Amino acid sequence: MTALADFIRGLPKAELHLHIEGSLEPEQMFEFARRNRVDLPFRTVEEVRAAYAFSNLQDFLDIYYQGANVLRTEADFHDLALAYFRRVAADGARHVELFFDPQTHTDRGVPFQVVADGLMGGMAEAEKTLGVSSSLILCFLRHLDEDAAFATLNMAEPYLDRILGVGLDSSEVGHPPSKFAGVFKAARERGLKLVAHAGEEGPPEYVWEALDVLGVDRIDHGNRALEDEALVRRLVAEGITLTVCPLSNLKLCVVDDLKQHPLKRMLALGLKATINSDDPAYFGGYLAQNWTETAEALGLTRDELVTLAKNSFTGAFLPPEVVARHVADIDAYVQRSAAPA
Repeated sequence: MTALADFIRGLPKAELHLHIEGSLEPEQMFEFARRNRVDLPFRTVEEVRAAYAFSNLQDFLDIYYQGANVLRTEADFHDLALAYFRRVAADGARHVELFFDPQTHTDRGVPFQVVADGLMGGMAEAEKTLGVSSSLILCFLRHLDEDAAFATLNMAEPYLDRILGVGLDSSEVGHPPSKFAGVFKAARERGLKLVAHAGEEGPPEYVWEALDVLGVDRIDHGNRALEDEALVRRLVAEGITLTVCPLSNLKLCVVDDLKQHPLKRMLALGLKATINSDDPAYFGGYLAQNWTETAEALGLTRDELVTLAKNSFTGAFLPPEVVARHVADIDAYVQRSAAPA
């Protein structure tokens, strides 16, 4: 491990953009398929990995939904979550705000409670055994209609005291945030935090809509916001956190080369950017790998890495005193790392 990778792995950090279904490794896909007697269109793990060659978001989503079909029982969701937490704990994560897509499962007959109970069980075990805290964000699938989103919010009602917020994911182009204005209003009235994917493949106008129509607290991705100077000024002035996913952007051809990634420019402009892994099983890297490969490609300084780590906590939906504790841990880690051996 290089000195940079070692520093990054030890740096306390949070992950704010992680789809738990996107942490389904090919080996787990086969394991769950066997125990649930689900037929897969692949014969080997190598065939699955070979299929992970995407030219755009839709290519990825097609195989993502196919993979999720093996998730059937509470134990599956528990084991999926715990496997992810083991990896992210080793990457130096102290807190995760986890996306899940209930419609992906309820639409194929898996009850909402099976998904929620399984994930929450895995999260509780991770906090107890690994020391990583976490919260759940329920995402609506934007290629479906708002009525379906309302039905999902109603399904989630018994769990809303244990769900942090709602988000918006899946196919972005052609599905503007304004399509979900009503259900986001209802979620806000229930006291939930609001986030939305915007400006990954969709235009800057989608970021404006997420802010002005949905009233989001955080923007997921946000790369294309840089095309609009007024929007950048707005995001900086309001301190809106962007949950950026570099290896995902590379894998989905949002950028052609990691050296062209806008993350360093975001920081220079004063944007509150963070680094996250999105769907790490599909995009070739969990949290520390996203940090390390991006830092190497962009020549991020130690100060920029520390800023990104602090952004991950100040951008999290945590109580101020908890944020302050994590930020103090970062400062202590940096001081130890700078001390002579």
